[in-house]
Amino acid sequence: MEVLLREQNNGILTLTLNRPEAINALTTEMLRELSKALKEAAAPEVRVVVLRGAGRGFCSGQDLREFEGQRISYKNHLRNYRSVVEGLAGLEKPVIAAIHGAAAGAGLSLALACDLRIASSDAVLTTGFSRIGLIPDAGMNYHLPRMVGYAKAFELAVLSERLKAEQALALGLVNRVVPVEAFAEEVARLAGELAQGPTKTYGLIKRALRRSAGASLEEMLEYEALLQEVAGRTEDHQEGVQAFYEKRPPRFQGR
Repeated sequence: MEVLLREQNNGILTLTLNRPEAINALTTEMLRELSKALKEAAAPEVRVVVLRGAGRGFCSGQDLREFEGQRISYKNHLRNYRSVVEGLAGLEKPVIAAIHGAAAGAGLSLALACDLRIASSDAVLTTGFSRIGLIPDAGMNYHLPRMVGYAKAFELAVLSERLKAEQALALGLVNRVVPVEAFAEEVARLAGELAQGPTKTYGLIKRALRRSAGASLEEMLEYEALLQEVAGRTEDHQEGVQAFYEKRPPRFQGR
């Protein structure tokens, strides 16, 4: 059985973690397949990526059974996660995490590395690491405090509380919560909307927002000017302006 399913349709690449019997617990094989798929997602025909889980949950984190009886070097193993997290964060097009059921440990880390998180009302999020005597990893120490602040990030990391979807929404960990019966439809609707947008501009927005985390105002003003020059030369910008003059919806091509 393939551990990662790929489906591409109308500019939307859906990547499905496919170990439903283990709530899609992550293995080295799955991480390498995911890293490869994210590199391939740079192709121009892909305009948005959806990351989801098969079965009853999004992802329960690292599969601890993969290393049962072995002495693991976490430093070496985390290179597999680094490749995936950098792939999610660095891909210059929108990435949606479609979260239903459990998103725990490194599974939550991957969701936090995405650009948008849409949660089903049955979603449950937890950091999980401290329960097995580990620190958060796979980028969680970067993303979590930037979303919720130091104090709340520390609380979530050390107590590993299970957050229901609405609690996660209140903290800003997810962008929206959707009833279970409407979840798939809403994810498809949002992905479809983004797939029709100015893809290169979305990538530049993503680049700018991520740079801002470690930049001064003066540096960001300079960087904005640089990226706006790039955006201004895209075909989609020309189309957007023309559509404005003609008082019609723009027809973006992602170029």
